[in-house]
Amino acid sequence: MKKRTAKGQALTELILEIFRVNGELLSAGNRITKPFGLTSARWQIMGAIDEDGQPLTVSQIARRMGLARQGVQRIINDLEELGLITSAANIDHKRAPIFSLSDEGEKVIAKINEAQTSWVNALSSDLAVKQLTDLQTALQTIREQSEILN
Repeated sequence: MKKRTAKGQALTELILEIFRVNGELLSAGNRITKPFGLTSARWQIMGAIDEDGQPLTVSQIARRMGLARQGVQRIINDLEELGLITSAANIDHKRAPIFSLSDEGEKVIAKINEAQTSWVNALSSDLAVKQLTDLQTALQTIREQSEILN
């Protein structure tokens, strides 16, 4: 049986902590979005559409967020039914419509972003910008290496 190297063990412990942080962040996201009748998952999809301000296909959203296309499609259907996003024909691919935030969706995401701003400012108050940027760089490197190995 192979043994982990010291780096492998340290990364394993980091991965386990990321799993715990992910669970906490999803719970926090659910608390932030609950007053607006949403969940973290729905907010994540709306945020992906809002990020560039450009309409996106389900596949584009899934790739950008690292999610399964089928899961994104289910949430897109829910958001469309709630009137928070709209679909339009895609001139590049007839079977893959593009999605944008509706006027109501833009209002809701603005309110959620305002609530998230207060929360994230409080959460980051005891951290240095350099700590956060170094961690973001390390996590990006881990993700990119994992994508290469898979």
